[in-house]
Amino acid sequence: MPDEAVAAAYDAVAELYTDVTRDQVATDPYGRALFTAFAEQVRGPVLDAGCGPGRITAHLRDLGLAISGLDLSERLIETARSAYPDLRFDLGDLSALPHGDGTLGGIVSWYSFIHIPPERLPSVFAEFARALAPGGKLLLGFFAEEPGAQPAPFDHRVIRAYRWAPDRLAELLAAAGLTATAWLLREPYPKERFRQAIVLAERHRPDVFR
Repeated sequence: MPDEAVAAAYDAVAELYTDVTRDQVATDPYGRALFTAFAEQVRGPVLDAGCGPGRITAHLRDLGLAISGLDLSERLIETARSAYPDLRFDLGDLSALPHGDGTLGGIVSWYSFIHIPPERLPSVFAEFARALAPGGKLLLGFFAEEPGAQPAPFDHRVIRAYRWAPDRLAELLAAAGLTATAWLLREPYPKERFRQAIVLAERHRPDVFR
């Protein structure tokens, strides 16, 4: 799926999407717990990759992180800049991060990589690994598929997305040089259709290969 199609889809529903996700952090205690664990372990600047209207970026800033946001949708970036003028938000995509090699202490991709076709995801994870310093942290949120299952497309309310089996996602992370260190799998909240998963991963340190 072209990035332009995803950007156009979110541009078209930017106001509605911002309203629907208004309480995204406040109503998800499991997400908040993993945000806190992530924030306690990160050292260095953080990128919210696929930041949408910026609420998670702002929440992580409030947890003490030096963080900026990146998103494909120009309308959502405008919304984020208006709501949080003290934070930096840039237009861009996950496959070409505007950061040098090993310059980030952490990356968050919270339900943003879900629109990337399975054949493209290895290169996106490789890009995450490139930008992370050794020991840097990656936090992913996504819709979960059954263990061992192939990634499953579904009719996301904005544009087609994919559910991932956590074990298969872990294999892709490992191939990119990222080690999964913690998992959370939960049943859907009311009004959610699928199980949800969160993974915290770490960029391999040089001493791992000794």
